[in-house]
Amino acid sequence: MIHALEAHGDLTQADLARETGLATATVSNIVRALIGEGTVATDSSRARRTVHLVRAAGHVVGIDHGHRHVRVAVGDLSHTILAETRAELAIGVTAEEGLAVASSLLTDVLQRAGVDRSTVVGAGMGLPAPIERATGRVGSPSILPGWVGVDASAVATRALGLPVTVKVGNDANLGALAERRWGAGIGVTDMAYLKLSEGVGAGLIINGDVFSGMTGTAGEIGHTTTDEFGDVCRCGNRGCLETLVSAGRVSRLLEPTLGRRATIAEIADQARLGQRACVRVLEDVGRLVGRALADLCNVFNPELILVGGELAQASPVLIPAIRGVVDRCGVPSATASLQIVPAKLGERTHILGAFALAVEGIPAPTFTS
Repeated sequence: MIHALEAHGDLTQADLARETGLATATVSNIVRALIGEGTVATDSSRARRTVHLVRAAGHVVGIDHGHRHVRVAVGDLSHTILAETRAELAIGVTAEEGLAVASSLLTDVLQRAGVDRSTVVGAGMGLPAPIERATGRVGSPSILPGWVGVDASAVATRALGLPVTVKVGNDANLGALAERRWGAGIGVTDMAYLKLSEGVGAGLIINGDVFSGMTGTAGEIGHTTTDEFGDVCRCGNRGCLETLVSAGRVSRLLEPTLGRRATIAEIADQARLGQRACVRVLEDVGRLVGRALADLCNVFNPELILVGGELAQASPVLIPAIRGVVDRCGVPSATASLQIVPAKLGERTHILGAFALAVEGIPAPTFTS
């Protein structure tokens, strides 16, 4: 039961019964005993009465390090964010430069949350690159150039000065993990989380667990070849999906029409108002993504695909375009029951995934009868 609360945060007693397989009466008795021990407490302030862990002495740090930004948050072990902040990064910063910014942001959020570094019991960080399972190093020499050959966990642990080792994972995988535990993927055993930002990737959940493949590169859908004579990608290939649908590419395509390099939020707003060029470009992005997802569905056959990342702000235009191509190009038996919906956790998805990674392996209190 403790592990269920660690994994999912606040749960009702009915949720706990489903997660643990215990009878509702047994769950009620255990909850009563844990309340007596001071291990859990209940909250009746919401529509449903929930149970949550009581761990005042422990805090978790989450870091979302992207191509152009870094976000840092501190929370408690019930996955409640106490403070967070974000800064923009120049394209191509080194690991040391990016982590120096993260360190400064960390000092700020700890102060604002009133949290001492000594109480941090877990820390996780997401990177937009495959992480080699055997070595913990960034798996591609080109996808995140400033991190080439870097032992991401070791470097982050030194730079941030925390009393724990910083665990590092691929950001799309962490997005999938967060959505599976707290978002739109709760209860789904086979799903994909599609991250559409400056980088493009997919986090895969198979039989309820994140699947990263033999070396950690599973889900790199952004580096599937769409046009073998297209632009050279930062991975070294030509015509990768990412070269055609990244957030930066969308902004550049619309600059002549909009008169400036607009943000994705602005482009999504213009599309909702019917601005023709914005709608056209976003629909084209959806069709290209849909072709890649159709292939993914034919191979993987997921129950659910969640669209996340910066471009998810344009989901009302993107998802119908994606859906149309998936239905046209996918095997009917693989796509007929498939759901394609926006991710639920928004811009906090990868931070919450970092939290989930951070708390893995932290000892939980043990209930004794």
